[in-house]
Amino acid sequence: MEENTPATNTAQPGKKSSRLAILCILIAGSLWGCLGLFNRNLSALGIAPETVVMLRNLGACVILAILFLIYDRSIFRIRLRHLPLFLAMGLVSILLFTLCYFRSQQVSSLAVAAIPEGLATVVTVVLSIGVTNMSKHHAVIRRLTAVETLGCTQVICSDKTGTLTQNKMTVVEHTGPTELLGTAMALCNDATLEDGGAVGEPTEAALVNFAAANGLNKGTLESRQPRCGEAPFDSGRKMMSTIHRTDTGFIQYTKGAPDEVLRRCTHYTENGQVLPMTEAKRTELLAANKAMADKALRVLAAAERLYESLPDRQEPEDLEHDLCFLGLAGMIDPVRPEVKAAIEECRQAGIRPIMITGDHIDTAVAIAKELGILEDGKKAVTGAQLSAMSDEEFEKEYPNIAVYARVQPEHKTRIVNAWRNAGYVTAMTGDGVNDAPSIKSADIGVGMGITGTDVTKNVADMVLADDNFATIVKAVKNGRNVYANIKRAIQFLLSGNTAG
Repeated sequence: MEENTPATNTAQPGKKSSRLAILCILIAGSLWGCLGLFNRNLSALGIAPETVVMLRNLGACVILAILFLIYDRSIFRIRLRHLPLFLAMGLVSILLFTLCYFRSQQVSSLAVAAIPEGLATVVTVVLSIGVTNMSKHHAVIRRLTAVETLGCTQVICSDKTGTLTQNKMTVVEHTGPTELLGTAMALCNDATLEDGGAVGEPTEAALVNFAAANGLNKGTLESRQPRCGEAPFDSGRKMMSTIHRTDTGFIQYTKGAPDEVLRRCTHYTENGQVLPMTEAKRTELLAANKAMADKALRVLAAAERLYESLPDRQEPEDLEHDLCFLGLAGMIDPVRPEVKAAIEECRQAGIRPIMITGDHIDTAVAIAKELGILEDGKKAVTGAQLSAMSDEEFEKEYPNIAVYARVQPEHKTRIVNAWRNAGYVTAMTGDGVNDAPSIKSADIGVGMGITGTDVTKNVADMVLADDNFATIVKAVKNGRNVYANIKRAIQFLLSGNTAG
C-alpha cells in the first residue's frame, strides 16, 4: 500500500467528498455569474455598489449552504469531538465574509480566480483510470466515486465461505451408519449428479459426491424414493427437510446445523437400532461435532422421521420435531493460499479485517486463527450472543470482536452500522439476497461475481469477478493511489490559480 494510515478513528473523506467538492465548485462559479446579472437592477434602485456586491456574496453563501444541507444532511449529526472543527470553520467563514464586506472587489476577484475550473475534468479522468486498473485485477467498480472511498477503507467485514476459502467442499469425516447418512444427505439436497460429478451449491454438491463415492447414486435413490414435499432451507432455522415416498409409506429427511438438528431429535440410530435420545448421548454427539469443527471442518447433521401417510401440513414447525438422529458429515473447505498474505498486508496498511460467517463458532475460530484474523486480545461471538447484547453493550464490545459465527442477516447490518457510527469507513461483502441490506448500509458494498445473486450485485459498489478477499485488498491499494493523485491535482490547481 502507498500510505500506511493507521486504522484510528480520525476524520477520513467519505463517499461524497469528491462529488461535494466538484458540486460546490461548479455551483459557486455559476452563482457568481448569475448573481452578477442583478447588479445593474439593484444599482438602478439607488443601492450603493458596495452593498450590491455584499448582497451578492451573501446570497451566494446562503444558497450554497442550503444546497450543501440538501445534498448531505449528515451535517446535523455532528458529534461532540467534531465541534472544534466546525467552530474553526465558522470562524473562517466569518473572517472571509468580513473581508468580502470591506474589500469586496479584491477578495471577489481572488475567489473567482482561485476556483480550479479544471478540477471536475481531472477528478473524472483520475477516477476513470482507477476503474480501468481495478478491472484488470478482477474488481468491477459499479459507481465511479467508490474508487475514492476504497482508498479510505479502514474496516473490511468479509464472509468466510468462498471469499476467505476456496468454496470447494469435500467430505473427509463422518459419523453414523454410512448408507443411511449418505441417503439422507443426497435426497435432502438440491444438487444434481452428472457424469463429471455433482453440480450445484458447493456444500450440497460435496454431500452428493460423498453418497456417490459410497455407492449411493442420487438418480437411483430418487427413483426409489421420489420427493413429494419439502420445507426449504431457512437461515433462521439453519436446516431443510424433504419428504419422500417409500414402499411402506413416507419418510422425511432433515439436514442442517448439528446443534439445531439435535435440538429436535428424540431418538438416534446405532447398530441398526432406534434408541431414545439421552442427555449423555446428546453431549457425546455435540462433542463429536466440536471435534470436527476444531479441525476447521464445516459440519452438517442428518435426521429422519417416518409417516404412514403424507402429512397434510408441511410447514417447518409441523415437520421438524420428534426426529431420529442419523449422523454427522464434516467437510473441508481449504483457505485460499493468497488470503493470509492479503490479511497481513491489510494490517500493515491499518485496515481491520473481520470474519462474519454462518458456520459453527469452532470452525470459524480455527480458520480465523489460521489466517491471522483472530489475534490475542480479540474474541469470537455467535449470533445468539450478539442478539443478547444491548446497543450500549455492543458499542463497548465491538472493537474487540474479530469473528462472528452463526449470524443472521440483520446481525451483519448491526455490525456494519456500529463501525460506521464510530466514524470508520467500512466495507462489507456478501452474496445472498439477505445480504443486500448490510451491503447497502456499508460505505463500500462488495458483491460476489461468481456466487452472488443479482440483487446483491445491483446494490454493491464493487463486484469481485473472482470472489477473492485478496482482490479487495488490491482494490483498496488502487483506491489509495487514486485518492493521492486527486489530492496532488487539487494542490497543483489551487496553487497555480492563486499564484496566477
